[in-house]
Amino acid sequence: MADISFLDWPFLEPRHRDWAAEVEAWAAAHAEALSDEHDADASVIRLARAMGDAGLLRVPCPVDGVLDVRALCLARDILARHSGLADFAFAMQGLGTGPVTLFGTPAQRERLLPGARAGTALAAFALSEPEAGSDVSALALAATPDGNGHYRLNGDKTWISNGGIAASYVVFARTGEAPGAKGLSAFLVPAEAPGLAVAERIEVTAPHPLARLRFDDVRVAAEDLLGRPGEGFKVAMATLDVFRATVGAAALGFARRALDMTVAQASTRKIFGGTLFDQQMSQAAIADSAVDVEASALLVYRAAWLKDSGAARVTREASMAKLHATEAAQRCADRNVQIHGGLGVTRGHKAEELYREVRALRVYEGASEIQRVVIARAERDTRTPAERQLRTSPG
Repeated sequence: MADISFLDWPFLEPRHRDWAAEVEAWAAAHAEALSDEHDADASVIRLARAMGDAGLLRVPCPVDGVLDVRALCLARDILARHSGLADFAFAMQGLGTGPVTLFGTPAQRERLLPGARAGTALAAFALSEPEAGSDVSALALAATPDGNGHYRLNGDKTWISNGGIAASYVVFARTGEAPGAKGLSAFLVPAEAPGLAVAERIEVTAPHPLARLRFDDVRVAAEDLLGRPGEGFKVAMATLDVFRATVGAAALGFARRALDMTVAQASTRKIFGGTLFDQQMSQAAIADSAVDVEASALLVYRAAWLKDSGAARVTREASMAKLHATEAAQRCADRNVQIHGGLGVTRGHKAEELYREVRALRVYEGASEIQRVVIARAERDTRTPAERQLRTSPG
């Protein structure tokens, strides 16, 4: 049983503790039972519908249009501890509809959110391209006005989660109002739109539904713009500002599972007339993982609390949470593999599965290297000119 003392931290309110208990009860009964990494597509469809039936998707797809970041983090923390695919299914309903929740018109929300909330219509966030991942300003997929109240979309998107099984995509394209990031717009595109095709399904280390999408003269109505023309970068960054901390929460859930397994294995594995736990090296591994988990939790729930408390932007804090929690989870997963020895690298063992699940988190929604750049720039920009001079002066 994972430690739940963090639920009493002042970052959280009684309603969050009730929500955590609800998610935990559902996850314990269904998350692993409905997950099969050998059929990721069917698993995600199954999981999303089961979560919708249970009412869990009311949090990532809220009726009132208010995203409770602490509740999102709690759910991802708990679900990831039980099943990576369950966490994925939950998270994508939030990320894929987040731009609609934050920037959609009442008509757009009414059209997209009920199906997503019910788990019957999967959502997707289509930002990355073959030559534009971390550098959003380099997006090349073109959206050209056709003079009849529509845009024509041409180009490719790749690494798109839920690609091929989503009912709709939030697609970021270049409309050209200005150079770079200021010339992007966000569009709602139904999966059945003529000219939209799945060009390739992408197999990754820990199986999840991923695809490369091709847009060949896809016609999108101007009323399917999210926000105004040229606001695509703003839409993307505001959405990621909410959901980046939740990636840290998922990493935290994986790290908690790895720590639980490390303690259990060390306490029961017989060696040299005692147990692995009797070896100081094993105790050091457990202690280091415990510190990693606690530090990650503090950063994650601090960032979520700040956002829920009305902070306009939590880019710095969310980046810190994601960076530390994902890197720490990798360390925890690696220690868990080491403690399990041969079992830890045996295909199908949970230790091996956790190791694969964690790795992608250090890449998507902003790689660790990008988070370091974001954090460093924030540190520079929050210093006064005098402080910057003092810090950069010789001697």
